[in-house]
Amino acid sequence: MRWIEPDWPAPPHVHALTTERGASQPDDPYDGFNFADYVADAPERVETNREVLVKVLGLTCLPVWLDQQHGTTILSLDESGSKPRRTADGSVTRAEETVCAVLSADCAPVFLSDRQGSFVALLHVGWRGLSEGIIESGLAKIPGNVGEIISWVGPTISQKYFEIGHDVRCRLIENEPSDEHFVAPSGARYFADLPGLIVARLSRAGVDYARASLECTYGDSGRWFSYRRQGLCGRMTSLIWMKR
Repeated sequence: MRWIEPDWPAPPHVHALTTERGASQPDDPYDGFNFADYVADAPERVETNREVLVKVLGLTCLPVWLDQQHGTTILSLDESGSKPRRTADGSVTRAEETVCAVLSADCAPVFLSDRQGSFVALLHVGWRGLSEGIIESGLAKIPGNVGEIISWVGPTISQKYFEIGHDVRCRLIENEPSDEHFVAPSGARYFADLPGLIVARLSRAGVDYARASLECTYGDSGRWFSYRRQGLCGRMTSLIWMKR
């Protein structure tokens, strides 16, 4: 199992990563490390992958898996009355060894913390969630001053492959016309820079450090699952937690 980690100024006790697919047969939509139990992969294989993940990383708590809906709901994992499965597109915690998790295959995992490592959070951001305000919802859930927050946008589809129509373009720039330069016209269609749009929103909100990975999920079928490339496919997972 391989993964990449954010390139950001987080303290050593903040641990964060996005798993690589690691496919030997990329044409098989589920070959490699798929962590999604809602796709048509064999349930026992997904469970085995999750068990291997926990063992390899030495996690003392299981990741908190979410029922993602491309919405703006962000959960505090520190609140009482926890459920085994929750509908949301992000989570936040101040508790050590509690593991935030999201699944993705072109949408962006967005990691959040601060330079002191007083909390960690993780968002699942596609164009729908971005246009509806998931970045702002996530920041509103975070304790402390937004000016102390650091962020990293993990592997996602690059502008070269992210083709959208006029309606999606309008939704993406509706609240900030200056974002138009992240959406390049191509005939009657457009190509959107999703990580650029996310970083721009984080920066406008006052986030202290906002950067993005250059890894494109569409462009390398061996390393990454991509819904745009494959349709039916598995999902990588991104995790963030604190452990000293």
